[in-house]
Amino acid sequence: MTMTETSQNAPLNLLATCPKGIEGLLADELAALGATPGKTTVAGVYFTASQAIAYRVCLWSRLANRIILQLVREPMIETPEQLRDVVARIAWTQHLAVGKTLAVDFHGRSDHIRHTRFGAQTVKDGVVDALQLAGQERPSIDTKTPDLRLYAHLHRANLTIGIDLSGESLHRRGYRRDVGHAPLKENLAAALLIRAGWPERAKAGEPLIDPLCGAGTLLIEAALMAADQAPNLDRERFGFKGWAGHDETLWLEQKREAEARASIGRKRCKTQLLGFDQSPAALSAAKTNAMRAGIPALITLHGQGLAQLTRPETLSAERGLLITNPPYGERLGELPELVRLYSQLGEKAKALFPGWTLAMFTGNPDLGHRLGLRAHKQYALKNGALDAKLLLMDIGVPATDSGAQAEGKGVDTPPKTAPAVSENAQMFANRLGKNQKRLKKWLKQSGETCYRIYDADMPEFALAIDRYGDRVHVQEYAAPSSINPAQAQKRLFDALEVLPDALGVDPSKVYIKRRERQTGTAQYQKREASGERFEVREGDARLWVNLRDYLDTGLFLDHRPVRRMLGEMARGKRFLNLFCYTATATVQAALGGASDSVSVDMSNTYLEWAKDNFTLNKLDLRLHRVVRDDCFRWLETADAEFDLIFMDPPTFSNSKKMRDTLDIQRDHPRLVELAMARLAPGGTLVFSNNQRRFKLDDALSQHYAVEEITSRTFDPDFQRRTNMHHVFLLRHRR
Repeated sequence: MTMTETSQNAPLNLLATCPKGIEGLLADELAALGATPGKTTVAGVYFTASQAIAYRVCLWSRLANRIILQLVREPMIETPEQLRDVVARIAWTQHLAVGKTLAVDFHGRSDHIRHTRFGAQTVKDGVVDALQLAGQERPSIDTKTPDLRLYAHLHRANLTIGIDLSGESLHRRGYRRDVGHAPLKENLAAALLIRAGWPERAKAGEPLIDPLCGAGTLLIEAALMAADQAPNLDRERFGFKGWAGHDETLWLEQKREAEARASIGRKRCKTQLLGFDQSPAALSAAKTNAMRAGIPALITLHGQGLAQLTRPETLSAERGLLITNPPYGERLGELPELVRLYSQLGEKAKALFPGWTLAMFTGNPDLGHRLGLRAHKQYALKNGALDAKLLLMDIGVPATDSGAQAEGKGVDTPPKTAPAVSENAQMFANRLGKNQKRLKKWLKQSGETCYRIYDADMPEFALAIDRYGDRVHVQEYAAPSSINPAQAQKRLFDALEVLPDALGVDPSKVYIKRRERQTGTAQYQKREASGERFEVREGDARLWVNLRDYLDTGLFLDHRPVRRMLGEMARGKRFLNLFCYTATATVQAALGGASDSVSVDMSNTYLEWAKDNFTLNKLDLRLHRVVRDDCFRWLETADAEFDLIFMDPPTFSNSKKMRDTLDIQRDHPRLVELAMARLAPGGTLVFSNNQRRFKLDDALSQHYAVEEITSRTFDPDFQRRTNMHHVFLLRHRR
C-alpha cells in the first residue's frame, strides 16, 4: 500500500512505538484520545486517526515513543535495489518541501542489507531519485535536527516507510535535563503510574508519595496527570513541523485546547504529591525539573532518607499510593546496602502508611521479597535492556492499630522493635555475636583490627566474613549445583539483612563478593575500578587494603602469624619474598630489621601496591626492591643468596605470563629446590601454601631439615579451620 496524498479529514495510517510491555496500555490510551487502535506488535501499536487526532496523540500521549505516519508497508523486500525502488515510488514532493533538510532512521536488516547505515543511505537515495525525477532539488542531510525525519523498518522482509511526526522520542518531555543517577524514562514512569491506578486515584483525591524520589520523574508524571496537563505541551519542536502536509491551524487548535485544560487543571489540583530523598543533588534536580514541567507548586520535596522517613502531619488520608523505583543491585557489591534499603522500605510502609498501596518497580524481584509484603499484582516490563517488574502490594492495617490510635500514638510512629527476620537469620546473627564475644579478649590484648569473624560456621550460610576496622568484607562461597539458586540467594539476603546490626556496622561499609574456584590470575583481576583503598594496621605495619575492586583485599588475614614470625626472624638478614602479592610480608620483615629485600611477582598492579606499602612505612626503595618476573624463571637465573626466604605460591595458575602451568602439589619439589639453591648456609626457607590437602614430598625431608609449624600459625580467629594453609621451615642440613 502506498500513500500519495493526505488531508485533515482522511484517516491516516499510523504506528505508535513504545517500551516493551506497555503495548496494551498504549492501545487503550490511543482509543481514549480518539484514535482507532488496530494490530498490536512488539513495542508498538498500529492505529488510524484523522490529522487532528494525530496531532492530539503527539501532544497527549504519555506512553508512546514515536508517532509514525505510514507511507508504505511492503512485503518481500530483501535487496537494496528493492528497497530503493519502493522508496522512489512515493510522492515525496507532497512530504518534503524545497529547501528542507532530511534524516533517515533505519531499523532492521536482511541478508543483503546488514548495516543500518547502509539501509539509511539506500532509503535516502530512493528519496533523492523521486525528487529529482519530479524536478525538485536534492535535499540536504541533517542527522541531528532535520526538518523531516524518516522512519524505515525492515523485519523478516516486511518493510515500513513513514514520517516521524514526533521528531524526537516523545518520552523526552523537555523538563528533565538534570536526570540524576539511573533515570527512569518518562513514558515508562507514566506506564507505572497507570498500572498502579494513579489517574483514578488522583481523581478521587488520594495523595501520592515517592520515598526515594531521585530526580522526581515519577512525581512529575503523576503531577501532569493530576493537573490534566498534556505531557508534551511545552515541547519545543515536533517532527510534523517540517512536513509539507502540516496544517498549522489544525495544530494550534489542539495546542490551545491543551493549554486551557492545563491552566484549569493546575488551579483545581489539590492532590498531595510528596517526594523524599537524602541526596541534596537529587532534590535540587527534582525541583528544577518540576519547574521546567510547569508544576512546581504541586510537588513538595523533603530531604529525608528512608531511615529517617516520617509521615507528614498534614497527611491525613487513609488511602494513598506509595510508589518508587529503588536501586536494583545489578552488581553483587551493591547488595548489602540494598537488602537493608528494601527491608526498611517494607518497615516504613507498614508503620507509616497502613491502608495504602505500595507500587514498587524493580529489576530484582528477589530483593522485593525483603519488603515483607505480598504482591497482589505484578507486571513484567523492561527498563531499557533490563527485565523488571512492577509489584503492587496492599499495605495492611496492623491488628493493634486501633489501640495505638486510642492511646494517641497514631499510625505515623514506627515500631520500636526490630523487624521480624527468619529463624535461620536470627541464628546466624546470634552466631556472629557469639564469635565476636569469643574473640574479644584476644582482640584487646593483640590490638588487631583486621580479623575473621565467621567462616561457614553454619552450613546454611556459606560465607567468610572478615572485619577491617569499621568495614566488613563478605565472601560468599559458591553454592554447589545441588542447592537451589533461589534458596541460596534468599539465605544470602537473610544474612545481609541481619549482619549490619549484629556487627554494629553501617550497611554501606559491607562489601560482598562471590568466591569460586579460581584459575590463573583470576583472583588478582579487577571486579570494579573504584580505587577505593584505605589504611589498616597490623602490629607496627601500615598497609593499604581494597575491599571492593579485587577478589582478594591485599592482605591475607590467615597468614598474620607467619608475617609476625618473619618480622621476628628478619633482623640483619637478607630477605626474599617469592609470589609476593602486595608484599605485606616484606613490610613486616623490613620493619623487623631486614638489611635488604627482593620481592618477586608477575603482576604490575600488585607490585605497584607493594611499593605503596613500602612508601607508607617509609622503607627505602633502594634497599627493598620489587621485581616483575615468573618466580621459576627468576630463581633459575638469580645468583644472589638470602638468609630468609618466604615462598607462598598459589595452589594453581595457568597465567599466560608464566612459562608453564603451576600445580603446587605437583610442582612444589622443583620450586623448593630452586629456592633452597638461593638460601645461604644457616638460612631458613618459610614455605607456605593454601592447598587444603597438601602433602610435602618425602624426598625434601631426606635432603633438608624440615619442620612443619602449621599448627602454630593460626591466631584465634582462624583456629576453627586449621587446614586453611600449611607452613614448613626448611634449612640446609649441616
